[in-house]
Amino acid sequence: MTLLLMARITLLLLLLSVIPQKSVGEFEQWCIADEQTPDDELQAAIDWACGKGGADCSKIQVNQPCYLPNTVRSHASYAFNDYFQKFKNNGGSCFFRGAAMITELDP
Repeated sequence: MTLLLMARITLLLLLLSVIPQKSVGEFEQWCIADEQTPDDELQAAIDWACGKGGADCSKIQVNQPCYLPNTVRSHASYAFNDYFQKFKNNGGSCFFRGAAMITELDP
């Protein structure tokens, strides 16, 4: 019985060691459109993020899963976050000329 219990504990510890865990103080972050930014500035930032910026904006196109709500602000948040998640570890930021902000609340 003791050998079986030790085997189970060893297996559990092995599984826990390979599951990625966040370190203390590490939180998930999302890059979203700033509520105070006018739509024309958001649209210019979307155009950059989805073009030269390299964000994948295919999911905010008509008939795609993230198209609705069909607002500039929602589409900007999607584009900004896609860019940020792809490039944050390589110098990418969540700024977009002041049109974006970081949140730790899942949008």
